[in-house]
Amino acid sequence: MSLERHRVESSGRLRFAVLTISDTRDAATDRGGPCLVAGVEGAGHAVTFRAIVKDEAREITSAVREAVSREDVDLVLTTGGTGIAPRDVTAPTLEALFDSSIPGFGELFRQLSFREIGSATILSRATGGILGGKVVLALPGSPKALELALREIILKEAGHLVSQARGPQRPAGSRDA
Repeated sequence: MSLERHRVESSGRLRFAVLTISDTRDAATDRGGPCLVAGVEGAGHAVTFRAIVKDEAREITSAVREAVSREDVDLVLTTGGTGIAPRDVTAPTLEALFDSSIPGFGELFRQLSFREIGSATILSRATGGILGGKVVLALPGSPKALELALREIILKEAGHLVSQARGPQRPAGSRDA
């Protein structure tokens, strides 16, 4: 099947979870989460789960597991905690959870970011993977970076990513041979 046909067949309204990961942000000061919500909803999708969690491995793990366990979530976006500072534990925490990784996501994000911020893009540990049959993408906290990721990657590929993460759907009544 062609890439374009995959995209057409994978299009439709998706349900997103948005998790802000930060030791310093709360509902009043979070800029990343609202940026993602606005972008996702502006593209005709829904945000069905939203949380702000501390950049602590236990809290990140709990929030991401809760999000992927929900039937009303197709794809999880996190914002924040992807830097290289000692307190930034989001990327290694998520990568340890993933059933499989999506290395091209972080690679492409950094390539696109290079055009805007130059070599400072090496400070980003944006990452992606599959957990429990759901796509999880970890992004920086910068609204400009989030807008770039939404515009150039996520909104273009979300349906395709979700359909591939779910795997092939068997027709009703079919069985393995």
